[in-house]
Amino acid sequence: MEFCPAEPHHGIVFERVDLVDTPQVPALIEYIVPKPRCTVISHGDATVSVVEHVMAALAGLQIDNCLVRINAPEPPGCDGSSAAFVDALLKAEIVVQDEDREIVIVDQPLLVTESECIGIGAQPPRGAEFEVGFFLDYGPGPISCQSLSLEMTPQRFIEDIAPCRTFILEKEVKALQANGIGQRATPQNILVFGDNGPIENKLRFPDECVRHKILDCIGDFALLGCDLRGRFIATQSGHRLNHAIIREVKKRARPPLGKITLPFPSSLLVLSSNQRRAAG
Repeated sequence: MEFCPAEPHHGIVFERVDLVDTPQVPALIEYIVPKPRCTVISHGDATVSVVEHVMAALAGLQIDNCLVRINAPEPPGCDGSSAAFVDALLKAEIVVQDEDREIVIVDQPLLVTESECIGIGAQPPRGAEFEVGFFLDYGPGPISCQSLSLEMTPQRFIEDIAPCRTFILEKEVKALQANGIGQRATPQNILVFGDNGPIENKLRFPDECVRHKILDCIGDFALLGCDLRGRFIATQSGHRLNHAIIREVKKRARPPLGKITLPFPSSLLVLSSNQRRAAG
């Protein structure tokens, strides 16, 4: 997989270089194909699966324009987090472009639910923040009840969210592999929980599981195709509801805005412009 520079207004687009005519798939909510347990986009005969961790890396670094060239049906799994993608993008550097960022602000409360205890809500921001929270509770078992809410900036994403890995129960791995899914999943490349906790692995954060759920939200929300301002809180949700809330945001969105002052830390000045950015 390669991250390639792109012009303003290009957006994030995946290109399948292993297929005839190298078809492209825009990373937008309109191109979602409903699939369980991951985010899949498709255009024509080209499909790219499990795009959420790549999208989270790009959105977390606030990169607007990038051509993602890929020679397989899905990106590298790496360690089940966004860390490798963030490292690659930071090493490539990020180019500030002479165009204003497009920003959609949540201006009314929104709610999508699957049941009384599964759903996602969105509220207007207090200022100019993009805040994502998640409540996770699988009941008795090796994964504890966890909750966290963070205001996202590039620095916060790099330090607190990007390293957090996909997790699954050992019994779920066996069931999925019996159906031909996740054949390469091992305790070394994702967090596999047995009865007593992670198998042959260690947590990077005590609440790594809920942090990874926030990572997934960020990647899925990026399919809006522009910056978000608002406060999101999810309870026990997954990719399907993440997509649903973004469809609601898009349906009710006022026209995208132009320049806005973003209070990012000076240590990430190269990432803190309110102008569009592309992978270098």
